[in-house]
Amino acid sequence: MPIELKLPDVGEGVAEGEVVRWLVAEGAQVKEDDLLVEILTDKANIELPSPFGGTVVKILAAPGQIVKVGGALALIEPAAGQAAAHHLAASPGPPTSASSEAKGQGPGFPSGKMGGQVLAIPVVRKLAKDLGVDLGAVPGTGPGGRITEVDVRRAAGAKAPAGVAAEASPEDEERIPFRGKRRMIARKMVAAKTRVPHALLVDEADVSGLLAERTRIRETDEWAGVRITILPFIMKAVAGALQRHPALNASLDEDREEIVLKKRIHVAMAVDAEDGLVVPVVRDADAKSVIELARDIERLSAAAREGTISPGDLAGGTFTISSVGSIGGLFSYPVINVPEAAILVAHKIVTRPVVRDGEIVPRDMMYLSLSFDHRIVDGGEATRFLNEVVRRIEASAI
Repeated sequence: MPIELKLPDVGEGVAEGEVVRWLVAEGAQVKEDDLLVEILTDKANIELPSPFGGTVVKILAAPGQIVKVGGALALIEPAAGQAAAHHLAASPGPPTSASSEAKGQGPGFPSGKMGGQVLAIPVVRKLAKDLGVDLGAVPGTGPGGRITEVDVRRAAGAKAPAGVAAEASPEDEERIPFRGKRRMIARKMVAAKTRVPHALLVDEADVSGLLAERTRIRETDEWAGVRITILPFIMKAVAGALQRHPALNASLDEDREEIVLKKRIHVAMAVDAEDGLVVPVVRDADAKSVIELARDIERLSAAAREGTISPGDLAGGTFTISSVGSIGGLFSYPVINVPEAAILVAHKIVTRPVVRDGEIVPRDMMYLSLSFDHRIVDGGEATRFLNEVVRRIEASAI
């Protein structure tokens, strides 16, 4: 009797995952631990192995479908002699079917039908009836292959009335499925901006001394094999400031109505990976030297860009830093990585004339943008925290 392969609880608060691709086809013979399917969660990509040998009878969740933890992914017939019951619990009800989204309601669907039904809104159906057009024979150019008013009038040989703009033809645009990591990022961004009252604070730091210190260290053997960037210096300054201002190293438990002050400082960093933003976590950043932070940053950044980062390296952050100086931009309004209390962005370094001791001198200056959750942190505390970050960055020993 076939047994359901279910999406397991992978921990770290993951409640659901998106099916990216199947590594086997229906009817395939698999052995125990053979990889079956790639799943994208809001933490990382994971590949699920088969818990026993057998035959993949039916795939229940198509690529692009969101499956809750415990939801059915496929039916597998155990091989003769294998006791699979202790691996997977039988479903209390019939297996769930793939969502309509996964069955083909995607961009570029060539006809106006799906599953035998015409995709058209009532107004378009009425127009087709009035013009004597068979909707079943009309190619749909709307989203998901829907038939539009323009499609119907084109099929009837009539012109669209004044005020009805012709929609772009498939040759005029490219449609990309809103799937995978991009959809996961979008969901987190919407949650952050709709639930959290963001406040923005911008300041600047003189990094001339920091850059000189980096040049000095580069000439020593301390950095052997480690790529030197400005990020570990900033992370060290932030970690020290968080020790003095724990309100920024916190989160809000909305269900229990409690502010949770974190006793350890785990700094997350935004990595601009090819397929979307990834935010790995440097643990106990306050207890590490600049060189140790640089090694962690290099290791985690490489894994994030290569897609080999583990879920454990993406969980547990208490504060986030994003460094976009290599890309550019004067300053920004960053979105908080919920449920954290704040996020800091370091921008490009620009040599500008500033006044020092009554003299105008050239200095290397950098803007810092701090977004904070105004439910947890007041403006005064946020300003004192950012002042401390700037002080540590500008100090000769950070």
